[in-house]
Amino acid sequence: MSLWVFALATWLFASCNSRPKNPNEPKVDIDFTISISSVNDYSNLSVVSGWMYVSAREPSRGIILYRYSQDEIKAYERTPPNSPDACGEPNALAVEYPFVVDGCTDYKYNILDGSIVEGGDGYPMIQYYTQFDGTNLRVYN
Repeated sequence: MSLWVFALATWLFASCNSRPKNPNEPKVDIDFTISISSVNDYSNLSVVSGWMYVSAREPSRGIILYRYSQDEIKAYERTPPNSPDACGEPNALAVEYPFVVDGCTDYKYNILDGSIVEGGDGYPMIQYYTQFDGTNLRVYN
């Protein structure tokens, strides 16, 4: 009996905390590490609220790195999460701090958490996992 209750509770917990997978998420393995102490390459990430673009393998359209706090850097996919080919060709999200915008649609996102600020219902920005030890940043999915 207790095993059944545990299984039911686990299923309920998992279903309440999940959101639908975005079908526009690029099917690509992301796993790289950079040293942000490299002043010439990653100086924008040395301060809180700094951001920059980095490239990634196709079909990714690149990644936005954002220094959220002293201890955390966020990584967002540049492929628009809603209508990625609205212009008739691949386009990429662009930072217009403190927002990220899709130049082909009316979607605008908050760079702090990837949520939609304007544009209606849809998916938030696609976010990758990060590990940051103060010097090295690992980005992966």
